[in-house]
Amino acid sequence: MALYVKAAEILEKAENKQGALKTLVYDSKFKNIKQLFALVFETQKFSSILQEIIESTKLLKQTKLSIHLAKVLVHDLLMGRGLKCGGSWKTMMMKHRSRLQSVLARMKVKQGVSKNIDLLPAGTVGPAGVRLPRYVRVNTLKTTVDDTVDYLKRDGFSYLGKASKLEDLTLKAKYFVRDLHLPEVLVFSPKTDFHDHFLYKAGHIILQDKASCLPAYLLNPPPGSHLIDACAAPGNKTSHLAAIMKNKGRVFAFDLDAKRLATMSTLLLRAGVTCQQLANQDFLKVDHDSSQFKDVEYILLDPSCSGSGMVCLRDDDSTAGEEKNQARLTSLASFQLRCLNHALKFPRLKRLVYSTCSIHSQENEEVVTACLQQNPCFRLVPLLAQWPERGLPPLNQCLRASTDKTRTHGFFVALLEKYTDAGKTKQKPEVQTSIPEETPQDLSQGEERPAGSEEESEASEADDKPTPAAVQTGSTPGKKKKRKKKKKKKTAAPVE
Repeated sequence: MALYVKAAEILEKAENKQGALKTLVYDSKFKNIKQLFALVFETQKFSSILQEIIESTKLLKQTKLSIHLAKVLVHDLLMGRGLKCGGSWKTMMMKHRSRLQSVLARMKVKQGVSKNIDLLPAGTVGPAGVRLPRYVRVNTLKTTVDDTVDYLKRDGFSYLGKASKLEDLTLKAKYFVRDLHLPEVLVFSPKTDFHDHFLYKAGHIILQDKASCLPAYLLNPPPGSHLIDACAAPGNKTSHLAAIMKNKGRVFAFDLDAKRLATMSTLLLRAGVTCQQLANQDFLKVDHDSSQFKDVEYILLDPSCSGSGMVCLRDDDSTAGEEKNQARLTSLASFQLRCLNHALKFPRLKRLVYSTCSIHSQENEEVVTACLQQNPCFRLVPLLAQWPERGLPPLNQCLRASTDKTRTHGFFVALLEKYTDAGKTKQKPEVQTSIPEETPQDLSQGEERPAGSEEESEASEADDKPTPAAVQTGSTPGKKKKRKKKKKKKTAAPVE
């Protein structure tokens, strides 16, 4: 019974994007980790199939089970090796077994398949087999990259130096490299597990996908800054920002979910973060004119999104699923645009990073384009010239990430910069957008924000990394060129 209760709890968190599956399982401290992980992993993989079976049989109405508990029970009853519990639950599920089996059988006949695995959409089986490298961000609040490398070498790992091309990230067990783009990210073979390692437990390393390290790295706030992490939980990006700032300054971190905020507090404590100020509050309701935020010059906005870039999460490709996904994307995009517009109202704001773990242009380029049209005093800053995947044209100043081109989860990052002579130039609407100006409902209450995979963040020293100047769509008056060049040198973002 305890197995199913815990599995349902973790499945709910994973489906709400509150963390990566493996991290959630390990953090649960369940006595049989392997059994729990196998159950949740397989249930999540067949989630859409199980949902259809449960809805067709009206199981929830007849049993009063929660959807996540029903999924794990139905999975083991129909697709596993039988229920591993007794008592009332087993009696109840056995009562409905024949109806559940009939629905599953009809689904197979309808699709002309004989195996359960063949019921999964084509796009689900492929990505599930993708093995991304294990990325580790060195937490510079507690250690250095060199010390971490030395420790790992003494621990039996073989260091191959800094990667020079993407192919260098394909590694065998016990080998690792320093990332070619982010200097404080180390890369290991996919099956390398650090959950029980001293460096992880002591907060010296953060398990974080390379792509989710980009937002804080590119925002690059100098020590002493005041900044906002608008949708902060689970907190890996917040700890990254604190590392970049060397714990000097103030990070105002907001999240609407009290439980996630409590988990985040524990993570930040382990990471040695001391400059944070956490608030269980909807960012959209934060008063940008409050004296508390009068010195805020940087904002990291990573709002609720579809999570479609996560390898473990895939959209439903059926016709009904496509319609549902499209409606959700429209609502999400409206919410994201509201967040962006609200963030840009902070009076002393200089730079803002907008990021999602989505692959949909509706949540990415279209949101940014609509925002720039509504806020002509901001422009895009071109990022990491050597990064292999760019934003969709014409927004090639932005970055995208994907499993095939960057060996990461799917991701999108844009850096917006305020500039003074905006009134004399106006950005042209070069991208068609389908984002309504107002959202019919407040998604800040209803949507869970995807956490950046089980591996998250990267740190860099703020004052030492100049970047290319911002490029704006349209022309800039020649009178301002010299003055603008000087300003760009001061406010540039990191290149590596």
